[in-house]
Amino acid sequence: MDVARLAREWLAEDPDAETRAELTALLDDQVALHERFAGHLDFGTAGLRGELGAGPMRMNRVVVRRAAAGLASYLSGCGDDRPVVIGYDARRNSDVFALDTARVVTGAGRRALVLPRPLPTPVLAFAVRHLGCAAGVMVTASHNPRRDSGYKVYLGDGAQIAPPVDRTIAAAIDAVGPLGDVPLGGDGEGVDVVDAYLAAVAALPLGGARELRVAYTPLHGVGWPVLRAAFERAGFAVPHVVAAQAAPDPDFPTVEFPNPEEPGACDLLLGLADDVRADVAIANDPDADRCAVAVGGRLLSGDELGALLADHLLRNGIRGRVATTIVSSSLLGKMAAAYGVPYTETLTGFKWIVRAGDDLVFGYEEAIGYAVAPHVVRDKDGIGAALLVADLAASLRAQGRTLLDRLAEIWRQFGRHATSQWSVRVADLADIDRVMGLLRDTPPTSFGGRAVEHAVDLRDGGAGLAPADGLVYRLAGDARVVVRPSGTEPKLKAYLEVVVPPETEEQLVTEALTAIRADLARVAGLP
Repeated sequence: MDVARLAREWLAEDPDAETRAELTALLDDQVALHERFAGHLDFGTAGLRGELGAGPMRMNRVVVRRAAAGLASYLSGCGDDRPVVIGYDARRNSDVFALDTARVVTGAGRRALVLPRPLPTPVLAFAVRHLGCAAGVMVTASHNPRRDSGYKVYLGDGAQIAPPVDRTIAAAIDAVGPLGDVPLGGDGEGVDVVDAYLAAVAALPLGGARELRVAYTPLHGVGWPVLRAAFERAGFAVPHVVAAQAAPDPDFPTVEFPNPEEPGACDLLLGLADDVRADVAIANDPDADRCAVAVGGRLLSGDELGALLADHLLRNGIRGRVATTIVSSSLLGKMAAAYGVPYTETLTGFKWIVRAGDDLVFGYEEAIGYAVAPHVVRDKDGIGAALLVADLAASLRAQGRTLLDRLAEIWRQFGRHATSQWSVRVADLADIDRVMGLLRDTPPTSFGGRAVEHAVDLRDGGAGLAPADGLVYRLAGDARVVVRPSGTEPKLKAYLEVVVPPETEEQLVTEALTAIRADLARVAGLP
């Protein structure tokens, strides 16, 4: 492959001075050119996501314009002439990519509606249906490292694209000719839906308790103004915010990774919560579609908060389908059976969760994502989830109790479902294929002293699920292990669960999960 020739061809059509300068400086570096030109970012069910930089293996204006042209071509082929609404976060170049998208969309003869400032992803997801659009584009890398950017696509139903639409759009992108032949139009029309979104979120079925002290961080992202307005509109006091993380900052200076789940990311939040004696501490990720919660200095897991929110809705008379994913705790299914409501288990990702059924009233995934009002936002919504957390915490506070007290009640009824996630970041994606191949070629018979009673290779589909790269092991004693590649980062992920009596000592729970992880690492040849 003549990567130098490909780089020179790229330079001839790159509209960005910064990436042209970057690439010009690398023309004699074969290793660097190969990293950028040996392939291209895959357009999948998460859209596009990757590191900023020149070349088809990076996120840049050439890649974005081609993606926008492919999306416009796909929509035209569907005969859908409605507008496309475009949003963006506060990461580097997000506004530039949004403007490029608008110009390509208008150049294709279609209206482009552009949100007026950096806003949370759930606001864009809400806007798609609220404005009656054919599609929505959100320029965001969510919780990825600071050097990343992303391009998330929603269809007119307000949900993220799912197979086979992703492959059809990818083919349309591949069919885009020279970038100079892609017509560019105007900058699009400004449109503001924040007030409508806030009205819809504040209309959630909340109780009457409002006495609550909240500590909050948006982790240098875009969540704070919208969350503050949502709390005020719903009648809650304005949360105490981590000042050092309140304003958007694409450099994320106070955290190594801008993900509330990463160790240390919520340290400033926990410190603030202690200082102000907060009843609950809440964190959004940078695009505010995820929500993390801590009580008494302890961060709840995504599964624990998922159970609490589902229980809160069901206790208050909300009826309909609840859903989660194969990598989340099995607890929600047992709760659904006890309440007599439909339950669905899906593949990982909200593109699947929100398609669980038209009767869906709640969905969550263990990676701190919650759809608390699918009729408002057909995706995870960190603002709506935070508001529901406040409602639950305030109602419990009025009774002299906390989220942890309610969680203990759930455990007493269903058993403690202890979960743990193990992620291994890799430099070479081939390492993930190697590990998955090893597990398939040499099937494990036990983990942590628990026999494998049933194994499912998700590549084969089944149980109503689309084929996916993953392995599910059901172990003796109602335990479970799921192994899969990450869909958004160069990571191999494993999800572990054991079910124990609620009074089980914490050390014994940790030992059980650690033993399972140690066996998985040994079998997979990982450190």
